[in-house]
Parts: sequence; C-alpha cells; structure tokens
Amino acid sequence: MYSLYVIMFSLHLSLNFIGGTIMAFQSAAGYGNLPNGNFSPVIYSKQVQLAFRKATVVGDITNSDYFGEISAQGDTVKIIKEPEISVSEYARGTQVNAQDLDDEDFSLVIDKANYYAFKMDDIEEAHSHVNFMDLASNRAAYRLSDQYDQEVLGYLSGFKQSALHTDADTVNDQVNGTKAVASAGSDELLTSMKLKKGDFGNITTSSAGDHSIPVAARLPGATALPTATVSPAMIINRMKRLLDQQQVDSQGRWLVVDPVFMEILADEDSRFLNADYGESGALRNGLVLNNMHGFRMYVSSNLPHVGTGSGTSGSANQNSNFGVIVAGHESAVATAEQINKTETYRDPDSFADIVRGMHLYGRKILRPEAITTAKYNAA
Repeated sequence: MYSLYVIMFSLHLSLNFIGGTIMAFQSAAGYGNLPNGNFSPVIYSKQVQLAFRKATVVGDITNSDYFGEISAQGDTVKIIKEPEISVSEYARGTQVNAQDLDDEDFSLVIDKANYYAFKMDDIEEAHSHVNFMDLASNRAAYRLSDQYDQEVLGYLSGFKQSALHTDADTVNDQVNGTKAVASAGSDELLTSMKLKKGDFGNITTSSAGDHSIPVAARLPGATALPTATVSPAMIINRMKRLLDQQQVDSQGRWLVVDPVFMEILADEDSRFLNADYGESGALRNGLVLNNMHGFRMYVSSNLPHVGTGSGTSGSANQNSNFGVIVAGHESAVATAEQINKTETYRDPDSFADIVRGMHLYGRKILRPEAITTAKYNAA
C-alpha cells in the first residue's frame, strides 16, 4: 500500500542544483545572471496523489437481514432455526403420532469494534494549500472499510487475523455466539465442505492428504488429467458440486478468489476474462464475472493466506504456505452494524480539531452447509 503524499513538481524541463537552488536550465560556464534562481520558483500542486484502494466484497456476498433488529439496542440477536419435520410411511389403520416441534436457536453477537482518531492543527490547516482534513477523513473511512472486509472474509473462510491491519492467517477458534450447526468446528464451518489435496484422486504424489491443493493451469488440448496438480476449473467445479449436494439455491451463489488463483485461471483459458463468457457486467467491488459456473466471481486481496501465501510453490511447503478461496450463498453469512459514525470536536489542550470514527459490528455464519473453502498453492 502506498503512503499518501503530495506531488511536488516545477515548470522545468530539467533540474540543476546551483548553490543549493533549483534552476530551470543548464547554464554556460561563467554565466552569472540571476544566480539564485528566484524567478524560477517551485510550485506545489493542489492535486494530491491518493493511495491505491483495495476492492471490498463483503457487502456483496453477505446479508444484513438482522441489521434492523440490533441497530437500536442490545448486543445479541437470537435466531430461531426452521424446525425439522419427520415424514413416516402410512398404512390404513396406522396410529398417527404427532411429533413435538423443536425451537432450536443460535445467536449473532455484536463483538467487533475498530476506531480511528487524528488531529488537525489550526495553523497547519490555515497554511496548507490542500484540504488535509478531507483527505485524512477519506483515507480513514477507507481503512475502517478495509479492516472490516479483511476480518469478515477471514471469518467466513475459517481464519482470524493475528493482528489488526494484517491478513487473516491463523485458524479461527472463537465461536461468535453459538454455532448455527452443532457439528461445525470451532471455526463454525463443516469439515466436509473444506477442500484439500486428498479430495482430488488424480493427484498421486505422496504428501499428506490434508495439505493444500497444488494448482496449475491445464493447458488447452490436454487429454489426460494431471497426476501432480489440480486445475483451477476443477476446484470451482468441485465447490459447485458440494453446494449442489447440500441443496443450496443456485441463485445467489458467490465465489471469492485471490489474485494468484485468478492468474492461474486466466492462464488456463483466457475466455474466463472475456466479456462474452457467461454474463459479464460492470466491474464493481472486485466483481470480475457475473456467471462462472453459476457463481458471481470476485477477486480480493483480503482473503486469508498462511505463511508466504498461495504464490508459494513446491510440495514441501503445502501445509505451511498457502492461500484460501471461498464460495457460498448470500444467505450463508449475516453481518450487522450497530455503530458506524464519525465526529469532530475541538481539542481542549491545543488549537486543533480532532476527528474520530468508530465501527461496531457483528458477523455470523448462519448456514455452514452453504459455504465451501479450498486451501491451495501455486504448483
């Protein structure tokens, strides 16, 4: 991420330092007219170079169905699950026994909060030729949004951040509220929905089956399955199958991949990035394809990576250096915001304004059967 800085430029074709002063042009030997260069001033641009922004995807792939119920008060929402109904065979004369309905529930807890605060001195603000208050406020709002995106993407992928402002890179072992499904792990996901190397029978290399999946492009014209790698399309198809087997609605499915996976996929078949493939739409929030085997496909740099990440190749590293991609349904994860505000007040100890903001939110995996992950590394 590039830091924010002001572009300095001058109306010179070339720069030459003479006596500590910036001069516009080279001077001939012995030329002494206007030696200090005071008629060639440096001009500070009012245009400020903004740092690059990462795309955020969480708003597109989660639902906010419970936002209204918690926005005013309280820190927990109890969500009642649909009761399961048993169907029994009937024959004439059979006594019909009515079952008792279960009112099982689980909870979404508002338990995440981030903030920022910065100070703008009155004199510095008056002397500045650019509006640093607006610049800093804009950057601060982005940082809160980016932090939120990193944390939620890590959570729904089964990972947590080791520290603020870093990618999620350690396995999540903290349940938010109570599990939606009792058989889910401490990361609230189902083991059967997590893809790893051992789930692909074409790989015959000897490393453990719980290692990350070695991924490489399967080039056009190949007739046999590779024996040491899996193609990105094979992983996407397997994710689709897992969701199909869970009867997850085909409408509203999404897939989030990292830039490394996207590169390998494009190497395999450039049509995946062609506007004529599937349903293409305007790019927004990391969206690259509206229909990739039934998924809305996003690219994000905020997905979890362990060690040196998905770009690490070599079988020896496949359980310590890898990335994670995730697919699911928009009903699978809920997010709720309780506070998302910015305020400005005078510093009582100086002549300055203090701007601060806070984001208080919660997230909950509602349907772990509607989320599937794959840990992989480039082969």
